[in-house]
Amino acid sequence: MPEVKVRKTLVQVETIFHEGGPAPEAPQKRAAAIAVIENPYAGGYVEDIQPFMKDLEPLGAEMAEMCIDALGGDASAVEGYGKGAIVGVNGEIEHGALWHVPGGYAMRDAIAESMAIVPSTKKVGAAGTRLDVPVTHTNASYVRTHYDAVEVGVPDAPRPNEIALVLVMTTAGRIHARIGGLTKDQVKGEDGLR
Repeated sequence: MPEVKVRKTLVQVETIFHEGGPAPEAPQKRAAAIAVIENPYAGGYVEDIQPFMKDLEPLGAEMAEMCIDALGGDASAVEGYGKGAIVGVNGEIEHGALWHVPGGYAMRDAIAESMAIVPSTKKVGAAGTRLDVPVTHTNASYVRTHYDAVEVGVPDAPRPNEIALVLVMTTAGRIHARIGGLTKDQVKGEDGLR
């Protein structure tokens, strides 16, 4: 199995105090952890790439902790999550899909209530490509207040033979959310949906 070779990591934190209306009791915080790794499959087609998912598990766990630490260190404060990947141009979109299991389960294992599927996105792009990572509530995908996205990118990544792997966590739903639907205090926590 290929070794995971990390060139750099980056953590970004956004704190939202208001969106032009009244300030909430606590600001929403959004953190993204990005790891730029060498793509062991860049430059040619490889049939069996699945074993690399297992190799990525320790990196996923490390990145989940990076997000939690950036949000203040309290895993129980995490209410939203998402993941993504930007594959350098010598790779293929399927190489980004390798992140689904190790990235998603790393976040779910690191926080308390996480029955909801972790939303994801991926694309192939050059260095500096930006990615909008979708976010939903950690325990119930139908909580509309938490439908969100966090934009990420690294100016010099991914290089053609790299992948930028991303995890995102948030502490609350959108500031001033008011479109109705299921709210976090109505979550039953039985099926990952409601």
